Amino acid sequence: MPSYRSIQQECCEANRALPATGLVDLTFGNVSVADRDLAVFAIKPSGVEYAKLRPEDMVIIDFDGKRVSGSLRPSSDTATHRRLLLAFDGIRAVVHTHSRSAVAFAQAGMDIPCLGTTHCDYFNGAVPVTRALTPEEVADDYELATGNVIVERFANIKPLEVPAVLVRNHGPFAWAASGAKAVETALALEIVADLALKTLALNPQAAAAPACLLEKHFCRKHGPAATYGQPG
Repeated sequence: MPSYRSIQQECCEANRALPATGLVDLTFGNVSVADRDLAVFAIKPSGVEYAKLRPEDMVIIDFDGKRVSGSLRPSSDTATHRRLLLAFDGIRAVVHTHSRSAVAFAQAGMDIPCLGTTHCDYFNGAVPVTRALTPEEVADDYELATGNVIVERFANIKPLEVPAVLVRNHGPFAWAASGAKAVETALALEIVADLALKTLALNPQAAAAPACLLEKHFCRKHGPAATYGQPG
């Protein structure tokens, strides 16, 4: 039987990190981490307190949606995580939270506009909001439908350049190449959502950051020409 210990450990550490970020209330958040070679992912068990999580508690789901290891019930958002992991090449981890400022934009049905360089450093443009799910989608396979509307929204957006989304009336999902980086992205998302809320409260007509500034800040942190940080 394959060993899933590595992704269970990474997934557990990422989930346990969530409370310290301020991104979660109660148990409203989860992280998944994939092993693409084995075509499986680890995900937080449903409703378990973060401080009580152990690596062996992380539930292993294969890419067909079947539980292959673990005795606990997986997160209720498992089907959404699976849909994103299958659809977006280059990601290994997905984070879902109900962080307050990002949820405010999701409930308002608004993209988070790119207003300044803090946003530009992480997201190459506005963070999009999905359409609302139809009554039929909610009644049928709700969690899978949630993933589907995210993938639909990204038809013309590169998920590695805008590594987050707001699900209408629900909340944010973010992703990255590791559990730790996905949590960092979710935190960055909440920071820029909070900044945007405050900016728009002060000036509802605030203009988006100029394209030249967006390109400069995003490209100096991402891609082959990045100059931010240390080599290697």
